[in-house]
Amino acid sequence: QVQLVESGGGLVQAGGSLRLSCAAAGRTLIDVAMGWFRQAPGKEREFVAGISWSGETTEYTDSAKGRFTISRDNAKKTLLLQMNSLKPEDTAIYFCAAKTGAIVTWDSAWNDWGQGTQVTVSS
Repeated sequence: QVQLVESGGGLVQAGGSLRLSCAAAGRTLIDVAMGWFRQAPGKEREFVAGISWSGETTEYTDSAKGRFTISRDNAKKTLLLQMNSLKPEDTAIYFCAAKTGAIVTWDSAWNDWGQGTQVTVSS
C-alpha cells in the first residue's frame, strides 16, 4: 500500500500556472505507476495524466496535452504535475493515485488515492 498526500492547489486566474505535488510513503515505488485524476462538481472523476514507475512512459488526457507535464522523483517519492495555461474548465479537485503495473485511464484500476487538492481557475 502507498500513502499519498497532495499539495499545491489553489486559486489562479485563467492563463496562469500551478504545480501540484504528491508525496508518497509506504511500499517501494518499483513497478508502481502514478497518476493524477480530477473531479469537477457534478462530474465523474476523470484521468488527467499518468507516468510509469521508470518515468519513461507518460500518458495524458487530450485536454491536458501541451499544457500539463507529469513527472516523478522516485528517490524522493514525489509525483509532480506542472499545469500551465490553466482554464476555468480545469477547476476540480485533483487526486494523486498509484497502482502496480501499467498506466490505465479508468479509476477503478488504481489502488491507492490521496485526499485531493482543490484547484480553482477564475475567468
